[in-house]
Amino acid sequence: MKFGIHLPQAGPAASPDSIQAAAKQAEELGFADVWVSDHLIVPRTAKYPPSAYIIEPFMALAWAAAATSSVGLGTTVIVVPLRPAVALAKMLASLDLMSGGRVIFGGASGWLREEFEALGVPFETRGARTNEALDIIRRCWSEDPIEVSAPASGVTMVDMRAKPQPGRSIPIWIGGHSEAALRRAATLGDGWHGGFQPPERAAEIAARLRRDRPEPGFTLSMRTRWDALEDDPDQILRELVAFREAGIQHFVAEPRQRDLDAWLRCGEAFAKIFERAASA
Repeated sequence: MKFGIHLPQAGPAASPDSIQAAAKQAEELGFADVWVSDHLIVPRTAKYPPSAYIIEPFMALAWAAAATSSVGLGTTVIVVPLRPAVALAKMLASLDLMSGGRVIFGGASGWLREEFEALGVPFETRGARTNEALDIIRRCWSEDPIEVSAPASGVTMVDMRAKPQPGRSIPIWIGGHSEAALRRAATLGDGWHGGFQPPERAAEIAARLRRDRPEPGFTLSMRTRWDALEDDPDQILRELVAFREAGIQHFVAEPRQRDLDAWLRCGEAFAKIFERAASA
């Protein structure tokens, strides 16, 4: 199993200093990767996400990368249809080059209708636009020149160029739990990155995906709601073992919304729990 941790990129602990402090701590403690979330705009009355204060994810990862040298940099997850696919390809390739090949691109089609409406992006076609975007992104990373026809996105490119290219295949982990999302992960992804599911549901999803993608390199990842300062460590360990038995290979822990000092103490506590889990 591999373990990552969400950076203090949103909510009361979020700041430039806290992002770099948490990223450096994660690297020192041996976490595999650090992660950031994505929402561009949210309704004032929204119950989730818990805060509208969200530092832009690619800027946050670039800032974290500048303070570290080896820890992976992941998105959990980018709402793919809300940005032009070519812009996503360019940002991800640039970040990967500047960080020395550390990026994991987690992406999904999105769920917050009001966000789409506020940005003038059709909510009903988000799935088709996501599929087209993933194709465009991979073409931008590997082809020169590029030719693409993406009718749902309204994009046509003939004899176009988009550099720099990353020089490697940046892993794409598809988020979501719907049947459409799982099909997308199996057909277009290098892994699946779910969130907040119990071990029983994770086992069902893992079995379904492994039928289509049995290769070990197709990663099954889960973002969790554990908090090492408030939740029982033994219970977290039991759930980790259950997730591992379900087939989950990678976890992203997310300390709850609080100040930086508590966030860092939570990171230290998670590192101890994950060390126990590695030998359990």
